[in-house]
Amino acid sequence: MLKAVILIGGPQKGTRFRPLSFEVPKPLFPVAGVPMIQHHIEACAQVPGMQEILLIGFYQPDEPLTQFLETAQQEFNLPVRYLQEFAPLGTGGGLYHFRDQILAGGPEAFFVLNADVCSDFPLNAMLDAHRRQRHPFLLLGTTANRTQSLNYGCIVENPQTHEVLHYVEKPSTFISDIINCGIYLFSPEALKPLRDVFQRNQQDRQLEDSPGLWPGAGTIRLEQDVFSALAGQGQIYVYLTDGIWSQIKSAGSALYASRLYLGRYEFTHPERLAKHTPGGPQIRGNVYIHPTAKVAPSAVLGPNVSIGKGVTVGEGVRLRESIVLHGATLQEHTCVLHSIVGWGSTVGRWARVEGTPNDPNPNDPRARMDSESLFKDGKLLPAITILGCRVRIPAEVLILNSIVLPHKELSRSFTNQIIL
Repeated sequence: MLKAVILIGGPQKGTRFRPLSFEVPKPLFPVAGVPMIQHHIEACAQVPGMQEILLIGFYQPDEPLTQFLETAQQEFNLPVRYLQEFAPLGTGGGLYHFRDQILAGGPEAFFVLNADVCSDFPLNAMLDAHRRQRHPFLLLGTTANRTQSLNYGCIVENPQTHEVLHYVEKPSTFISDIINCGIYLFSPEALKPLRDVFQRNQQDRQLEDSPGLWPGAGTIRLEQDVFSALAGQGQIYVYLTDGIWSQIKSAGSALYASRLYLGRYEFTHPERLAKHTPGGPQIRGNVYIHPTAKVAPSAVLGPNVSIGKGVTVGEGVRLRESIVLHGATLQEHTCVLHSIVGWGSTVGRWARVEGTPNDPNPNDPRARMDSESLFKDGKLLPAITILGCRVRIPAEVLILNSIVLPHKELSRSFTNQIIL
């Protein structure tokens, strides 16, 4: 018997995802047509022996989250429950706090997945590796180039046994080109080191005797407090994958993740990809169109386009490398490239909404998404264009490399600006 835990964080996280995370919790943001964490749940549901999926986070269990859980339970015929933390507890605190629910029923092991990663989730292969050689912690690792590896948790492994000898989270100098994917398989005994950290935190807090300064004994950082401390002690092992993987930290990375998932649909969910039909819009490459969307036959879509529920796409529209969220309207002859169009937004006829992609270098197989900062030397860096919810773009204007906050009605063109 197996379980899975998905760490979904809380509203204090996902700040780089704004303004999109204003409307919906980041884990429910649609990537390739379905909520981000549905990809995780689909992968977990396909593992034989999976009994329950737990979501741990600090979000209020509001209507979108409750509705998503109900739909997921029905669709996958598995218990999918949300456990809300009493305070943000870090990547390991929630696992320790809810240890009784995780271990209920006596699972042989449990998967732990970060919500903000895009992957093909080789969970069965990880399980096989775990069963061949049982250890408390198995990490999924992949490779990155030397420069970008500094943005991730770096793993030094024994190439013969795959034991993790050294682990550093976001090092200041090059350590290793193997990085942590944020996808793990833990044995029940993996919770013992978490208990040790918790008890040590409590003791430190008593010694400090200044509760105002202490972040809380329940806060456990899995990477720094557990992996770094236990590396080289025969407890942590790594399973390397060469499959797709990317972090989803910002809107630009969500667009890139959408492309990766749409590419995988050819093999996993071909029914989700739009087909070119007589009298229908022209489809180029991988495109997802929600069944309720109305798309004019003269529109040209793709590659990497995702169109949400109730979207209207007018005559002569060109859409490429973009996500259009539900209820949006693209009037006749608009051109939308490398952009995310928010819920209920309207783009007027003959308008052009365009961004600059920040994709990994296609000539470097180990290149990853750069963790984008919005500004450099006081200037807004060119990036994808984001329209928040219910934004109105007038006819015949250009919106280039800009971020428009929700409920704005624009009257002219903007380039390289954040419109507050």
